Parts: sequence; C-alpha cells; structure tokens
Amino acid sequence: MKFENTNPPAWNQRSALAKPGCGASPLWIWYPGDYEIWLGNEMNNRRTERGAFFPPFWKTDSHYVVVEFSKKLNLTVPEEIEITVEGRYNVKLDGKLQFGSPQTFVLPAGEHHLNIKVYNQTTPPALFIKGKTVNTNASWKVTFEDKEWIDESGKASDTSATVYMDAGHWNFNTAEQKPSQFKLATQPEEPVKLTTVDNGVLVDFGKETFGFIRFHGLKGTGDIKLYYGESPEEAMDTEYCETLDQLHINQNKVTDLALNETTDTNGDYTLTNSKAFRYVYVQTSPEVSYNSVSMLYEYLPVEYRGSFRCNDDELNRIWDIGAYTMHLTTREFFIDGIKRDRWVWSGDAIQSYLMNYYLFFDSESVKRTIWLLRGKDPVTSHSNTIMDYTFYWFMSIYDYYMYSGDKHFVSQIYPRMQTMMDYVLGRTNKNGMVEGMTGDWVFVDWADGYLDKKGELSFEQVLFCKSLETMALCANLVEDTEGAQQYTKLSDSLREKIQPAFWDDNKQALVHNRINGVKSDAVTRYSNMFSVFFDYLNDTQKEAIKDSVLLNDNILKITTPYMRFYELEALCALGKQEEVMKEMKAYWGGMLALDATSFWEKYNPEESGIQHLAMYGRPYGKSLCHAWGASPIYLLGKYYLGVRPVKEGYKEFAIHPVLGGLEWMEGNVPTPNGNIYVYMDKEKIKIQAGEGSGYVTFTSHNDPQTNIGRVEALGNNEYRLWVDTKDEVIINK
Repeated sequence: MKFENTNPPAWNQRSALAKPGCGASPLWIWYPGDYEIWLGNEMNNRRTERGAFFPPFWKTDSHYVVVEFSKKLNLTVPEEIEITVEGRYNVKLDGKLQFGSPQTFVLPAGEHHLNIKVYNQTTPPALFIKGKTVNTNASWKVTFEDKEWIDESGKASDTSATVYMDAGHWNFNTAEQKPSQFKLATQPEEPVKLTTVDNGVLVDFGKETFGFIRFHGLKGTGDIKLYYGESPEEAMDTEYCETLDQLHINQNKVTDLALNETTDTNGDYTLTNSKAFRYVYVQTSPEVSYNSVSMLYEYLPVEYRGSFRCNDDELNRIWDIGAYTMHLTTREFFIDGIKRDRWVWSGDAIQSYLMNYYLFFDSESVKRTIWLLRGKDPVTSHSNTIMDYTFYWFMSIYDYYMYSGDKHFVSQIYPRMQTMMDYVLGRTNKNGMVEGMTGDWVFVDWADGYLDKKGELSFEQVLFCKSLETMALCANLVEDTEGAQQYTKLSDSLREKIQPAFWDDNKQALVHNRINGVKSDAVTRYSNMFSVFFDYLNDTQKEAIKDSVLLNDNILKITTPYMRFYELEALCALGKQEEVMKEMKAYWGGMLALDATSFWEKYNPEESGIQHLAMYGRPYGKSLCHAWGASPIYLLGKYYLGVRPVKEGYKEFAIHPVLGGLEWMEGNVPTPNGNIYVYMDKEKIKIQAGEGSGYVTFTSHNDPQTNIGRVEALGNNEYRLWVDTKDEVIINK
C-alpha cells in the first residue's frame, strides 16, 4: 500500500507549526491536554467486540467546559480581528464585556488585555483568531477558573490566584479546520483475491490493514453479514471471530444494525466503523447483491524519515514489516493493536515513542498520547490501572525531552507529574517500596508460566526508582529546586535498598520478589535486564547477569515482543549485538515464516498452526498487529546504526555503529531538524549529520584515517572522532 496523504496539506502532521508569538500564523488553541483527552475518548470508545460497544475500564476524564483565553496586547494602530469559536463565547476588553458574540472586532491602539471566555459541553472549548498581528497561538494564556469575584462595593477582585497555562494547539491553522471535526486520512484500496466459500465470499486484501469496507452496486432487500479476520481461519469462523458487522438492505437504504443507523445510498455504501482485518468473509441474503467490494484504508499521515538497509534480506524485511506495523498502530494516538483493544496503553505507548524517534519522529503524536494517558486530577488509579504503566508514563516524558529538546512540554505537564507521583508515594509501604494494593493491576508481562505478583517485586522497585529519578530531572528543568531535592532524596534512598533487598550472591541475580521481608528463590528476567540498561549494577554484576539470567534458558522465557524489546536492549547494552542479531532473525523471522504481514502481540516458536492465533482463552484473541512487535526499528537505530542523543534534541549526539555480524548496513536516524546518516562495512564508516555534533566511537584493529577531523585512540582498539560538520565524514578503518 502507498501512504500518500489524501487530505489537504494543512492537515498533514508535518505542516509548519506557528512558534509562540503574537504575530505568528494563527492556530486553533485550547486548554492543554483537553483536546487530547476528548479525542482519546472518541478513539478509545470505538472498540467493539462482536458488534457490542466496549468502553475502557479505567477512569474516563473529560475536558473543562468553560475556558478563558487571554492575551496582553500592545498595538501601534487599531486592528480588526476575525473570531471563530467552538462553543458559546463572550469577549472582554480591559475588563469590559462587549455586546453579543462578535465575529469581528476592532482592537484599539495601545496596551490592552483581551479575554475571551468559551463554553462547550460537547467538545473542548477552542478559539481561532486571525488578524494582521493578533493571532491565536501558543503565546496565549488559558485557564479553566479565573477566580474572579465582586465585593459589595462593586469592585472586582484581582486574579492573582488564577493558574494560567500556555494554550494547547496542534496544526489546525484555518478557521474551517475545526479541531472537533478532525478525521484520519483515507485512500481507496482493492482486494487481491476473492474466493467463493460455502454461502459467502472470502475477500483477501493481501496484508494486515485497517479501514472501512465498501460495497459498490448494492441492491435488493435483505441482510449482509461481515466477519473480519487477521487470518482466514478467523474470518471464516462466524461463531468466534473477534469483530463482525451486520447490515440490513432495503432497496436504497442501508441500516447498520450494530449502530442502529440508516443511510440513504445510490448503490455505493461505506460502513461507518473502521475495522482491522486482512480477510473479510461476506455473506448475503439471496435477495441482496453487489457488484464489487473494496475498502478505504484509514491512517495518520506521517512521513517515513528513518530508514535501514543491510546485506541481509531477511533483516530488511523485518525492518519493513516493523515500520508497517508502526504505521498501522500510529493513529490519533499510539495504540496497542488495531484489531482487539484499539486503546492507548502506557506500556505499549512508551515503546511506540521510542520506535517513533527512529522512524517518524512525530513529536505531536507523542505529546497527545502522554496527555491522554495522564488525564485529569484527582488521580484515583494507576495509568490504565497498571502500576508498572504509571512508571513508564513518568519515564516517557524525559525520554521525549532528550530526543526532542522540547522543554516547554515538560513545563506544561510537570504539575500533573507531581500529582501523579503524590498518588504513588501515598501508596508506598513502610519500606518506601511499592506493592500491589486493592485496585492495582501488577502486570509485568504475559508469561507462559507462573509469575508471582505478590509482595515487593524487584521489577516494580526498579521502575519506581527510575521514575523518581525522572521526577528529579524534570523538576530541575522547570526550576523546582525543592521538588528536585525531594525526588533525589527519595530515589537515592530507594536505590540503596534495591540490592540488599533483592540481590542474591548465589544466584548472581536480583530475585523476583520479597514477601514480608523474605526473599523468594525465583529469578526472572525483568528486573535484571532493566537494571542493566538503567546502570543500577556494577560491571561485575552486569556480566554475571548476562550468563546467569539473560543467556540462561532455565530462566522463564519471554514470549512477548513487549519484553523481548527490553531483553534484547539489555544484551545490546552489554555489547552482544551478534547474539541479538541471531535472536531478531529467529524471533521476528519466525513470524515472517508464518506469513506475518505485521508483527504480533505474542509469538511462541513452540506453538503451531492455529495455536498462534489464540490468546486470553479465545481462539482468535491474539493481536497479529501490535505496536510492541515493531521493536527492531528501535534496536537497529540505537544499537546497530548506533545513534542516540547525548544532550536534549540532539544538540550533542553519540554514534557507535556496530555491524553485529552484518557485512554492511546503512540508514537514516531522524532528529528534530534533520537526519543523521550512517553507513558501515568492515572497512569504512560514513557519517553525515544534519544537525548537532558529537562523537563517533568505533572499534578498529588498524590505524584508522579520516577525511575530516582527528581520530583519538581510547585503548583496547577503541577509537573516537568528534563530528562537528554537515559534510560527509569518512573513516577508513
């Protein structure tokens, strides 16, 4: 499939965004996080199971229904502005209400304070103002309560207690592009094969896809039943397939029976709800006929900025299928899988963010997803009700800052980080550790074996400690000195407790959990591998874990791409790229050998046939297109091409390319304002950095030469070269 944007250019994710400033191009603005929460509610509540509505089971927040937008102005001449609003509104200039709800308004010259208050119960209050110099953008202030009151003398209070935020925005940059009307892009696609089977037709679109089924030349009176499947077995199993639709046709009217919606049609009809499928089994009443069936592929227009190619064709296919998996699961937000949940889960999302940084580098999707996952105060549960997912949420924010350099976003989200951490700290035990309490889902992973969730899990403490460290880093960014000291003290204290509580010298590993102060005998991979790339262990312990845990087949194996992501990252961090390459080819190559056109929620090589389709006690419960299945995108970008930010936004980068058994490789890693290109074979390295500067580190058994700069010897055949140019740098090893 092609991924061309069929919407007008202004809808495109990469259209120019206005920088804060009064005279910048106008944008629709709203209270930060509100549009994201509303849009997420719209998406999360599209989930169905066999035609039944299936909403999320966690707390659903909503937007503020009244928002005040304000701007201080200093005009040299009068200026007329055009006002477009989503909601009912009033206009106040210098504290004085203006008549009605003017669509145009003349601002007098001089210093003034413009306030517009918008009410909208249905969709987020949003404002668009266009003038010669006065335009809505991120420089506007917003609040959901102005705390204004009038005393008995008629004097109005000041608003010193009011908390103002910088306005939220995306890329809606004309008055006609109302945020509440946003839709994903679509494009028509045709099936590759139709097969008559029993009383229906099995339609094959050739690969995993997502969108709306369309009927052409539809006529007659009767019913159409559609059974969707990621596999032919699922589509043909009318009793147990995960998703289905039913239509009633009455000449020129079509009724969607699941939605109870009737549509007039001239013979062509497109279903209202999008679905995930490769196959669709279509059954019709004898009196109903159609000329053909097709689909509208639905997608978010994002640009493939990252790339990877090497001498290994199978690895190239793994990268391509991983990229396509990410494209399918990058929608209004980063979702888990396109068939079953279609929800935003924090554990899935943090991996999507990391893969996104090496593929699309779409910052707006990251921010939207982080806002949605956090929701509103008060905090009443963990993110998605899952303890570990709360910790991933914290960590994702500093990750985003390092890749993007967007300090402003951290300052906007920080107050909600504080209240989320207050909730976590309020649920710690006497040891200052976390353990599952009533209402908590301690997830960790889907495991093919017993995974104890009781007591203090070493894995949860490691994530909790990293979250506290993240809070301290973000507190420093927003100049919250007191908060930084508090979170540093807490993280240092917890980090000092982890090894005495969980390290076992005999097992040379962190044990899985501790109950009432007693260590268990169980060792699992989770806390050990995270401690490696979090650098929570000394070099001797890391080396021990490599053999005692990561390369030990007696330890409970990981069968989800979700945790394979971290397991392979830990091995890469230990310099085991050749072993990881074999694992990638065996694991993801194993899915390709089974005709996978996108990567799965779970893959167990020991299963066979339709066993690969089952999960959650349902024959087709497994998602065959799951975001966390695309992790080779991240691993190949960070640990083979070897590119990562050292300072925020790639102001300084590190490049440490490792072939890992390949003959040659090349690729582009996107950065906020450019790309970093890396080529490597056994004899040379080529680097071209579109922005920033940094060290290229590499191994050579000869005396390496370069066309630009000076190579430094580090010892043990290790060398480095400082790159501070946009010209191509060539290193001959």
